[in-house]
Amino acid sequence: MTPDRAQIHSFSLQLRCNYLLWTPKRPRKDPLLVVTLHGHAMTPEQMLKLTAPLVGEDHFIASLQGPYQLWTKPDNHARSEVAFHWATRFEPEHSRRLHHQMILRVVEEVGVPGSRVLLVGFSQSVSLNYRFVCTHPEAARGVIAICGGLPGDWDTAPYQDTCAAALHITTREDQYYPPVVAETYPGRLRKHIADVEFHMLEGGHRIPSAARPMVQNWLERVFHNTSHS
Repeated sequence: MTPDRAQIHSFSLQLRCNYLLWTPKRPRKDPLLVVTLHGHAMTPEQMLKLTAPLVGEDHFIASLQGPYQLWTKPDNHARSEVAFHWATRFEPEHSRRLHHQMILRVVEEVGVPGSRVLLVGFSQSVSLNYRFVCTHPEAARGVIAICGGLPGDWDTAPYQDTCAAALHITTREDQYYPPVVAETYPGRLRKHIADVEFHMLEGGHRIPSAARPMVQNWLERVFHNTSHS
């Protein structure tokens, strides 16, 4: 048998997608919808706990669950747990489209205008979020990217210019996105994003606690003029 002689057939099925929604006890008069996306081999519960201290618990926070599952340890391990991710190199265009559709659906369900939508991404989800804001340029007002990279085709694909502002935070000991690479991001991001703020902090591939005051100041600057309160 030679598998290359077999023909590929495809069909579509409805996919169930999950997210956690944090509803503040005492929301602001005009709260944000923070759509936060975890990294590879993480869970929405983990990302919700990491995001809330950064942005504050007085906003709505939707923590999306990546559509693909994996074991965090070998499946015969006594303490194996299921985690999630967003894409692989196999037919990535389908994963990107699904990512975009998931965000749009959550925003529609919560019923918040794009001027009050903030995307937060860590690691794997960062490049997907950049693709989103430059494919749907008015769907979000801001994007916070932590320890992640740019889309591989950022410099060549016909992305749209977006009204979203970007806060990109990286770390000096990040083994996946080292400083020599991350230092090129601000200039490259400005090809499609006019408002780019960049910080490099101490630490490894994680969300640094020192990022909180930077995030708070950036939120006040970017979203202050969009408030209706």
